[in-house]
This record gives sequence, C-alpha cells and structure tokens, in this order.
Amino acid sequence: MIVPDAWRARAAAIDRFTLHTGRLIVTTGLVLLAAYLAAAMILRKPDGRIVIGDATHHFVQLRSLVFDRDLDFRNEYVRLYGLRGEEPGTEWIFTELTATGHVRNYMPIGPALLWAPLYLAIAGGQWLLSLAGLAPAPDGFGRSLQLVPGVMGITAATGAAWLSWRMARTRTAASAATIGVFGVWLGSHALYYTLVSPSYSHAPSMLTSAIFFAAWLRWRERLDLRRLLGLGALAGLCALMRWQDAIFIAVPCLETMRWRAPIGRRLAGAVLVAAGFFAAFSPQMAVWTVLYGRPLAMPQGPSFMQWTAPHLIDVLFSDNHGLFTWAPMLVPALLGVLAIVRRERALALPVAIVVIASWYANGAVADWWAGEAFGARRFLSLFPLFALGLSAWLDPGGKGRLPPVRLVVVAILLMANGLLLLQYELFMKGLRTIAPYPHGWLDMWLTRFVVPFRLLGRWLS
Repeated sequence: MIVPDAWRARAAAIDRFTLHTGRLIVTTGLVLLAAYLAAAMILRKPDGRIVIGDATHHFVQLRSLVFDRDLDFRNEYVRLYGLRGEEPGTEWIFTELTATGHVRNYMPIGPALLWAPLYLAIAGGQWLLSLAGLAPAPDGFGRSLQLVPGVMGITAATGAAWLSWRMARTRTAASAATIGVFGVWLGSHALYYTLVSPSYSHAPSMLTSAIFFAAWLRWRERLDLRRLLGLGALAGLCALMRWQDAIFIAVPCLETMRWRAPIGRRLAGAVLVAAGFFAAFSPQMAVWTVLYGRPLAMPQGPSFMQWTAPHLIDVLFSDNHGLFTWAPMLVPALLGVLAIVRRERALALPVAIVVIASWYANGAVADWWAGEAFGARRFLSLFPLFALGLSAWLDPGGKGRLPPVRLVVVAILLMANGLLLLQYELFMKGLRTIAPYPHGWLDMWLTRFVVPFRLLGRWLS
C-alpha cells in the first residue's frame, strides 16, 4: 500500500510533537524536583527532619527493613520524633502495642519498596565511603536518605504524567492529550503531592494506577492468560501503594467474564487474575502477619470505614477538601470521561465501577476530608482517568480542533489552582493575616486572587 506524502508529513509532525511533549514532561518534573530540593535546603526544619506526616510512617518501614532487618519501629520513631522518654501522647509507641508486640503502622509498605533502590544506592555509597575513612557510617536517618522519598515521589508523579499522556493520545489528538495531562497535573491537587508533599503515598499511587490503566486499555482487545495474569499483578501493585486501589481488580475480573473464550479458559483467567493480585500484594500481607498476626488487616480498626454512612456529597463538594471544590479542573475532566465511555461503550462498566467504588470508599472513611490535605488527595488514584477525560473534553470531535473557549477555561482553572496553592502554603507557613485558610465562600474562592497583592505589599513594607 502506498502512503500519500501528506500522511507521511502528518505522521512525522505527530512524532516530533510526541518527542517534544515527552521532553516537556521530563523538564517539568526536573523543575519541580529542583524546587523541592531547594526548599528542603533553604527552609530547613529546626530538628533537621525532612520526612514528616504520613511520610514518616512509610520511612520507618524502609529504614527498619534495611538497617535493622526487622519491623520493630520503636527506635525509628524515637529518633525521628526526638523522644527522650515516654512522653504523653506516645503510648502507642511504648505500651499500646499490637497483638504480636509491635508498634502499629497505619501506612502501606508499597511506597517504601518503591523508594528502596535509591535508598540502598545512597546508603551503599555512604558505607563504601566510610570504609575508606571519608565519611561516617550511615545510620539510615541522614538528610540525603530522608530526601529519597521526595525525589522518588516526584519521579513517580512525572512518570504518571508521561504514561497518562501516552494513554490519552491514543484516543485524542496529541495536542489535546498534552494540554489535558498538564491541566490535571498542574491544575489540581496532583501539583501539591508532586511538589510540596511528594513523599506521601499519592505520587506512587499515581504511577501504579497509570501503569495499570495504560496496560488495560492496550491489552483489552488482545486478552490472553498472560495478560490477565499481568493485569491482576498490576492491580495488586496498585493496592500495595494504597489499599483502596484494590478495587482495580474489578477491571480484569470483568474483562475475564466478557472474554470470548471457552469457559475453561475464562476460569483459568480468573484464577490467574487472583494469583497475580495476591503475588504482587504479598509483601503487604507479610508485613501485616508480622505486625498483627494475620495476612489481611485493617490497622486503623473496624470503625475507620463507615460503610453504611458515607459522606458522598461532602467528599465532592464540601469546602473541607471536597474534590470539585478544591480542584474544579476535574469537573470538565469528569465530563470528558463520560464522553469517552459514551464513545467506547465497552469501557463504560469497568470505568464506572472504578470511579463509583473510589467515590464510595473515600466518602465512607471516618475522616472523609483526609485530615490536613490540599484537596481530596485520596482521589489521586484516578489521575490517569482524569487526564484522559480532560483530554477528551478538550477535543470533543476527536479531530484535534480544540475549542478556544475550553482552552481558556483550562488556563483559568490552572492559574486558580496555583493561586490556591500559594494561599494554602502561606497559611501553613504562618502568614495567616495575609492568607487565611481556604474555608467558606470568600476564603475558598475569592481570597486567592488577593493574596499575591497582600504578599507584595508585605515585601514592599
């Protein structure tokens, strides 16, 4: 078949655009990494800690496994929290132990395993330098080792953006895919958990979910036993980063049921999906067996999930970290997801199950607002679907003709997210007269546009 010259020219242009977009994503990740490292060096905390909040509980798992070769976290917590004894409020470290006599840990093991290669490389380098008398022996708590979670988190989020873009450009124009991915990445709470708190589990979750959904959309038309095993394993990998992502296993299970194959092969496929899932999730089950004496556990206790009283409206629209309230960019993204499933009806049920189950699970958590957070951070597992959806919303005809009005909407929402991040961070840094907490109609929607001028006035005065 002879391909017209115009087709070759168009294909070459798309390839060049693809190359440039890939470089742009990597460059953006490097800029965010440089900003994170600069902030870690310039805005040092008095106690020298870098890992804080949820990241602490992931970090103690990694440090204990590498340096102590156990899962007894007491010494790690004592060191990181600077404890001198059994201060009030630390009973959970010293006396309120699990049934197996261990300090409890509420966080999944997956992020620590993702960080492990770089952590081991740096610790190994420090150990070699210590043998040569050029540096002290590493103890696992050094600043360079505490930077590993953030560095790996930014790398993971950048990888998630790249994979989501590659996935989106198979169903929309390349330009729409580029703007859609950057719109969700920089125009929602994904920016905060890439730049400010990349050491939390959300960036690793973004990466594993992007791998899962990209593989599913690529393999679903060519299913075989090997691919079903792979999809089960990828779902288990997602659950290893954040337990709620275990719901992703519904996708390969549904594909197995719809697979046009003899009943025997479909049963074998279902077994392989389960086998792949539990094989990938087995590190978490091993940790739970040590800590709690059983391979499946709810570390936070049975009251953590309020299945019969979910806050389904609040988790979406409340000013207390509601999904769409804090990230309105995700409204057109969701509309785009609906457009995709209307166009490809075979995707409708798997996507609906994942989205609705995520919504219900996040609304049923006792602290549905996710503690102190920049937006509804627990929804970041759906990052690749939102990126695909925004890309589709920008390209309604599928021919690369992006309506200017929609481009303007994305630009405005992206800017608004940056201003909200500035307001939030200034409040968290103590500048509360300049930047009140985003709460209520005025401070949630309007104050962000005034904050830069207040900040400028403070500098000038």
